[in-house]
Parts: sequence; C-alpha cells; structure tokens
Amino acid sequence: MTGTIIQLAYLFAAALFILALRALGQPATARRGMQMAAFGMLVAVCATLLDQRIVTYEWLAVGVIAGAVIGYPMGMWVPMTAMPQRIAFSHAFGALAATLVGVGEYLHGLHEHTLTHGQTLALGFEVLLGTLTVTGSLMAFGKLQEILPGAPVTFRGQNVFNLSLLATGVVCLAWLVVAPFSPQIFLAILVIGFLVGILMVLPIGGADMPVVVSLLNSYAGLAAVATGFALDNNILIVVGALDGASGFILSMAMSKAMNRSFANVLFGAFGAEKGGDGAAASAAGGEMVAIGFDEAAMRLAFAQRVIIVPGYGLAVAQAQHQVRELVGLMEKRGVDVRFAIHPVAGRMPGHMNVLLAEAGVSYDKLVDMEDINDRFAEADVVLVVGANDVVNPAARTNKSSPIYGMPILNVQDSKSIIVLKRGRGKGFSGVENDLFVSPKTNMLFGDAKESIIQLGAEVKLA
Repeated sequence: MTGTIIQLAYLFAAALFILALRALGQPATARRGMQMAAFGMLVAVCATLLDQRIVTYEWLAVGVIAGAVIGYPMGMWVPMTAMPQRIAFSHAFGALAATLVGVGEYLHGLHEHTLTHGQTLALGFEVLLGTLTVTGSLMAFGKLQEILPGAPVTFRGQNVFNLSLLATGVVCLAWLVVAPFSPQIFLAILVIGFLVGILMVLPIGGADMPVVVSLLNSYAGLAAVATGFALDNNILIVVGALDGASGFILSMAMSKAMNRSFANVLFGAFGAEKGGDGAAASAAGGEMVAIGFDEAAMRLAFAQRVIIVPGYGLAVAQAQHQVRELVGLMEKRGVDVRFAIHPVAGRMPGHMNVLLAEAGVSYDKLVDMEDINDRFAEADVVLVVGANDVVNPAARTNKSSPIYGMPILNVQDSKSIIVLKRGRGKGFSGVENDLFVSPKTNMLFGDAKESIIQLGAEVKLA
C-alpha cells in the first residue's frame, strides 16, 4: 500500500514538473510555473520520506535545517544581478548531492557484496558526470564572480589532453562495469571527473559562460537520471531527464543565438585577449564621440520612439530600478519606449528579463530580438545600457571577427544611438565594437546607475 502511494505521488509530482516547464516558457506565467515546480518538489520529498529504506530521520532533519540555513539567504539576499553565479553555485551543490549518493551506494554495495553490473554502470556514470559538474560549476562561478580570469586559460595541447583524460574516465567506467568490486577504479573515476570539470571550463571565455552553465545543468540532470536508476527511484529518473533535456535544448538555442557550435564553445577558447590596450580605435575606423547629459536628455525627452537595449553593464551597475524610473519620465512626455532583449544578453538565459521584471517593468515592454529588429529603423533614439557584442555590426560585416555570423540587434539602423559605458575598453568577449565609432553613435561614459539618475534629472528639466 505504501509503495503504491509513493508511486502515485511521484506521478503527480512529475506532472507538476512538466506543467511548470510549460508555464516557465512565458514571462506572464513564469511565477506560477515556479510555484508549481516547488509544490511538485514538496510532494516528491514527502513521498520519499515514506520509503522503507530510510534508516533514521534524525540526519534527514539535520539536512533540512542545514539546507534551509544555506538556501534562504541565497534566495532572499543574493541580488538579482548575481543570479548567474548563484545558479552556477547551486548546480555545484546539486551535483555534489548526486555524487555523494553515488559514493554512498557504491560503498554500501561493496560492503554487502550486492553490486551488479547494471548498478555499477549507473553509479559510475553518475559519479563521473556528478564530479565533472561540481568542479565545472565552481569554475563557472569563479569566472562569473571574477574570482578567476574571464579570458580563457589555455596551454599547448590542452584539448587533446582534456579529451584523453575524459576517454580514460570512460575506459575506467567500462572496467568498473566488468569488475564491480574494484574500489581503486571507482576512486580513479572520481578523481578524473573532478579534474575534467576544472580543465573543461578554464579554457572557455567568460562570454560563453551562459552556454556552459546551461550545459552543466544538463550534465547534472543526467547524473540525477543515473542516480534514479541506481536507487530504483522513478521520480529521479523523470526529473533528471527533464532537467537534462531542457538544459541541452537551452544550450543549443543559445549556441544558435551566437551562431556557434558546441565544439567551438567547448574547444575554441573564444574570448581570449589578442592584444591591444582597449583603445577607442576599431576595425571600422574612427573614434568614440562623447555626449553630455543635457543633450542626451533632450534627445530622449523629445523623441517619439525610444528603444532601450540592456546588457550586462546594467546588471553590474544594478541600475534596473533607475531605468524603470527614466522610462516613466519619458512616457509621461508621450514617448513610446520598448526594451530590446537579445537571447544571450547578460550572463544567463533571461538575465535581462529577470532584472527588468524585478524592477517592475511591464512584460509587454520586453520585446525579443526577432520581434523588435524591424522596429529599429523607426526608432528616434536607441539607448544602449551596458550591452556590447549583441549590438556589434561586425557580426555581419567583418568576416575575420570571432563573432561573425552571430545574430545581433539592428541598433545601427536607428536614427540616433546613445551608449552608456563605463570606459573605452572592449567588452567581455574582447572584441572591438564598430557601433561605438559610428557617426550615429554618441558615448555617455560613467557608471550606468549614476548616468541614468542624471539623465532622469535632465529629462525632468527638458
């Protein structure tokens, strides 16, 4: 009877997870999707507590308390601008949990002499992917938090070495399946997984971290699937499959948005600095031309149509609330304002949507690249706030550029462009931006939050 209740609860939770994924596809229903997913997880956890294999509930209580103590501050106090690195850090925790379960199950089976070939395959696969995801996620966190250098860290023959190390891990996994009672081989898989995770992410540039985080999410899902098979737990198999598939699909979508292949992301060392001192000169020739706050405010106040392009600089400056206030001031003067959202703007999928929604910007003002690109020609002013590569015309015109072929926002088609930027240096990818030296473009240098506050004050006086 108890087993039937558990399986029915798992089925209900799985249905909630699937419906939650569907709801997360639209900003207007995303909050409801998160609530459904959270309730589904609560159902799954409660059902698991009925499992006859649980030896003691005391340690489970300790885990619940420890998780709450760590999780609540992470959820409530970490700013929205730090969500990419927080998500990468969370991936590390999830993968570590799967890894520890795999280690525990293997040691238990080793002690009881109950290991089978199939179970060992699942446990070895789980540990290999789990350890890889733990260290890979920590490396991604370090790059996003700027603890580690954002530029690729490479050495000669790195790709060959990494692939050889991974192949060694696969060989060890096959060996373990043939000889399950070989703890030395299991330990080797554990160590190789940790090393591959480090060496896989270090040579990837910071500009590619959104794809990497999504791909690591997929790996964590596959590790959960393997955990489910090892424990004969259906909900872990379903949830892991959903996580793995959605992460992989999202990685593909982001790679497409950057016109990049997985091989290029993982092995191309994109984002390496190729010299230069961040001068204003560009492949298109010319220099950046600065603009004053009074003139910039006059353009915004007396425009009919304004498009704002947010980027990572908006997140760094935590200027989303000031942008919303500026939009309110312009709309009082009858200006039509829209936000152009590039699929890979920021450091994670939906980064700009989350920031702007948190500041109270209406969903109908957030327009995806495919829907807004034709509107740039009608815009009197485009205000670029901390965006760089996603507005770079070199992606279309310069075949030698690393970002050539990447879909971009058609900012260059507008009548006038104002770019808010901290300085004259290059963006996160290390690529010069031809838009910044265009005759249509003027640069407003300084911290984005302070600049927008000043713009708002000038718009009030205009």
